[in-house]
Amino acid sequence: MTEGTIPPGLIVSAPASGTGKTTVMLGLLRALAEDGLRVQPFKSGPDYIDPAFHRAASGRASYNLDTWAMDGALFGAIAAQAAGADICIAEGSMGLFDGVATRGRSGFGSSAETAKAMGWPVILVLDVGGQAQSAAATALGFAQYDPDLRIAGVILNRVASPRHERLTRLGMDRAGLPVLGALPRRGDLALPERHLGLIQAVEHPDLDTAIAGYAAFLRENVDLAAIKAAALGGQPAAAGSLPPPPAQRIALAQDAAFSFTYPHLLEGWRAAGAEILPFSPLADEAPDPSADLVWLPGGYPELHAGTLAAAGTFLSGLRHHAQTRPIHGECGGYMALGAALIDKAGHRHAMAGLLGLVTSYETRKFHLGYRRAVLSRALPGHAAGAALRGHEFHYSTILDQPDAPLARVADADGNPVPETGSHRGNVTGTFFHLIAEDAA
Repeated sequence: MTEGTIPPGLIVSAPASGTGKTTVMLGLLRALAEDGLRVQPFKSGPDYIDPAFHRAASGRASYNLDTWAMDGALFGAIAAQAAGADICIAEGSMGLFDGVATRGRSGFGSSAETAKAMGWPVILVLDVGGQAQSAAATALGFAQYDPDLRIAGVILNRVASPRHERLTRLGMDRAGLPVLGALPRRGDLALPERHLGLIQAVEHPDLDTAIAGYAAFLRENVDLAAIKAAALGGQPAAAGSLPPPPAQRIALAQDAAFSFTYPHLLEGWRAAGAEILPFSPLADEAPDPSADLVWLPGGYPELHAGTLAAAGTFLSGLRHHAQTRPIHGECGGYMALGAALIDKAGHRHAMAGLLGLVTSYETRKFHLGYRRAVLSRALPGHAAGAALRGHEFHYSTILDQPDAPLARVADADGNPVPETGSHRGNVTGTFFHLIAEDAA
């Protein structure tokens, strides 16, 4: 890497979700780090859980790159966080070409767009279970679908036997696609999951041992030298800046119930000189009384509703702060600011009561997708009338939302969605997780 450029990289993607991208990603990050490389991880698309696993595997913060929600300046400023690394490894989301139907700030949100924007070749992870030479037809279709996208090679996953591997390799040879590795089928490598995907990194009982196992597995079954040699890029570093902080002293909830904050936001806040004051609601800690703003991220309050309802110090601290200064909650944080949360078993738990929101995890409905919100009133760091871009991902259902709506919210295609957020006094909340302000 030369001064003023982003190091070369690769993106780990696949034809679909559930093919083994995360196993490959974590094992590759750790193996390269063990070889002495400074490895910068990224995640293509909105995700709150994978970047924490990436950090555990590589020792460096992982950042989301998103062509739908980010303009070129923010995209480049986030990519520039790779300064000082030797190689970038990004994990794709869903299938390689999957995105939304309506163009956003700089694209449709696909992993292929991220790869092309960065000049990164793609490692295609293929689940070859139940097929052999036919897997090459899938791989060849992906290689030819977009002539501007470079496929570095494939990693065959869930290979059943040496004979299965040999037949599958024959197909790849015929298609002219390099095989960078073949991973035998192993049921013990799967990470535990729950309703929003993987469990959080902080909850894994022995994460470092698991990641070390992935690295050893990849060393045995992939060509690390070929993978390193395939990395390309070297883009000029961007001159743009990360989003500014919404206040100078920010009390930020951080524990297993509240952990979903995009890393580029936190880095932008710190870079601008803001002080982040972490506290744990689950440990019944109140926000720092000197904070200018309390920020409650999303997470899993529905799994800890009883503990939160009994956290008197935390709840009284919130209520005291709200008398004079702003509080904002995103998704799970929004739910905790409401009147009540009904858990999976149907038990009602009183929350902070700073908003009238009542949500139910017993009545489950999947809410997923990009969001564009035009604020009806200001929230910390953003004026009334500002347009924000974010992403919503939760299963909870609104039973009551009596307060005034915070914004007019639409999905990626511009269709209105009913989760408008709400506000009361100094308190605001949204179900979407903020990614960036929309200058358009």
